[in-house]
Amino acid sequence: MAKVRILVLTSSTGGGHDARAEAFAEWCFQLYRHDVDVRIEQMLEKSSVVNRGGVDIYNWIQRKLPVLHAAFYALVELLAVLNRRSVTLGRSYYLKVLREYRPHLVFSVHDCLNRGYFQLARQELGADKVRCATYCGEFSGGWGYSVNWIEPTVDLYFSRTPTARDYALKKGIPPERSRVRGHLMKPRSHLEVFSPAERAAYRAKKLGLRPDLFTVFLATGGNGANNHLLLLPLLSSRGERCQAIVICGRNKDTYNEIIHWRANHPEFNCYVEGYSDNVHLLMQASDVVVTRGGTTTCAKALHFGCPIIFNAFGGIMPQESLTWKFFANGAGSAKIEQAGQFEALLARWLSPADGFDAYRAAFVQLQYEEDPTLLIDELVELGATAAGAGRIPRRPFPPANGNGQGSGRQ
Repeated sequence: MAKVRILVLTSSTGGGHDARAEAFAEWCFQLYRHDVDVRIEQMLEKSSVVNRGGVDIYNWIQRKLPVLHAAFYALVELLAVLNRRSVTLGRSYYLKVLREYRPHLVFSVHDCLNRGYFQLARQELGADKVRCATYCGEFSGGWGYSVNWIEPTVDLYFSRTPTARDYALKKGIPPERSRVRGHLMKPRSHLEVFSPAERAAYRAKKLGLRPDLFTVFLATGGNGANNHLLLLPLLSSRGERCQAIVICGRNKDTYNEIIHWRANHPEFNCYVEGYSDNVHLLMQASDVVVTRGGTTTCAKALHFGCPIIFNAFGGIMPQESLTWKFFANGAGSAKIEQAGQFEALLARWLSPADGFDAYRAAFVQLQYEEDPTLLIDELVELGATAAGAGRIPRRPFPPANGNGQGSGRQ
């Protein structure tokens, strides 16, 4: 049996694209073991100095000054012209990867790695020897949904939500090649699910928190964009009713500052972590999450029914606005642009009147059931057609022996 080779194109603009690339690789090994070979390439960073500089600027804007991103986003949209029929910037490195690896499937999880990349792969390898697919992680359409996502020659185009799919069709993706396939999270997120008792035990034994207090998750993506130090004093002032889980991404300065803050506020229950591989567990241990509109964090929040408060300090980036719009329209999710708005939410939810149950109920209504293996099977099958491998047998999921941490959904 021929081994199916899949080239995944990603870039570290934020953390969501890489998270989905890694999730896909883990799923392929979980289900197909060594019959499917996955190679992940940080194509923008590794292929061109100009591309790498653009990634650095994007991440700086996200951390420091989100309001600038509208202009930067408009500039990046010009790639749709540069890469209309082939790859312009970083062409030689991409060709080198194609010639060395000779993938049967080129799978893009990044908006800037579709147009031109699919055409060049077919030109180099032969149209009958390679297939091309895209997973777009946006929650909705409109300003912020990059035109670079839309390559009408794609063999399969996956959207996260029906709303996002409708927009992709409007922009030119053929309906027969379009699918809605959910969140593309790692297998752990589907296996390690807490029961209520396990949730309480995790808070107490793993995080050192009280199992009975209202728990606020101050989250951030891998870049560490956050406003934690503005929000923690407001939580501390209500420490008899609430506690916090804080992650800092790869932002060492923030981590060091929060460790120092915690040392000087021993009366407040607070768990602090830098970059975390256990966000799916921390999300289940929380009652509400404060986060920017990063699609990966918000997808986990929706999956586990942890309502979102959107962090809009300094403005919302165009891509983040798509996420905010989806949850604001569908669940009335709150947005905070200054600390006083967060304080008002806490005062309402922690008062005897308590409006939090209604807030959570509206959020949970947006959940939908998904089979996480369906997208993986469809992509592997697509690659197998180019490889001439026929149908590849796969392992069951969940595994027959079971390796999950929890026993059921909350």
